[in-house]
Amino acid sequence: MTQDPTRILVCDDETDVREMLEEYLTLRGYDVSPAANASELREILAGGDVDLIVLDINMPGEDGLSLLRSLRPENPVPVIMLTAAGDVVDRIIGLEMGADDYLGKPVDLRELEARLKAVLRRRQSVTEAPADTGAGETARFGDYILDVEAAKMATPDGEELKLTAMEFSLLKVFARNKGRVLNRDQILEQAHDRSWDPFDRSIDIRISRLRRKIEANPEKPQIIRTVRGIGYIYDPSGD
Repeated sequence: MTQDPTRILVCDDETDVREMLEEYLTLRGYDVSPAANASELREILAGGDVDLIVLDINMPGEDGLSLLRSLRPENPVPVIMLTAAGDVVDRIIGLEMGADDYLGKPVDLRELEARLKAVLRRRQSVTEAPADTGAGETARFGDYILDVEAAKMATPDGEELKLTAMEFSLLKVFARNKGRVLNRDQILEQAHDRSWDPFDRSIDIRISRLRRKIEANPEKPQIIRTVRGIGYIYDPSGD
């Protein structure tokens, strides 16, 4: 049975950028749906499944950050943000809102494709049970229970806590390294994502976002703790 091509939604108000990305990704076997603004993006999302969104931040009208805020957390589709080359603030805000990655403009097409593949691999690990996972593998994060095999996290009430693909990958890394201090490079390696720069704030921002979801007091984390000068440690007991 032939597998349907991966569907990428490219949203950018610049016609030349949008057409360039559409042409490049189409030639590489992706099914590309272009959108010039937030309204067109929502129309495409309403019409069917999308595997990943490439979203420009600086658009007239409703910008990319506002659009991302409206999508999260109900819609977990992976998002790669396109940002101005030196705009660190927008990158940080985007990651805090739940973006999976970012890429500066002007866009390097080969780097974009590499980041697409990395994000999609993470997404696949969420939707499919990992081959090396034992049945019933779970981990407790405070009052929350992570089911690694089912790729789900349950709240104290038994409801499912919405997670992005990267959030699940990070939780899985910590679950399999209980009590072990991990530096940023080790976290990147085990999350199977070498596209990030280990010297930027990507890991810190994502862990901060996770803490807001699972810690009783995110300002004084007890479950995923910072080890100053080294990295992070997952301590389910909070000791």
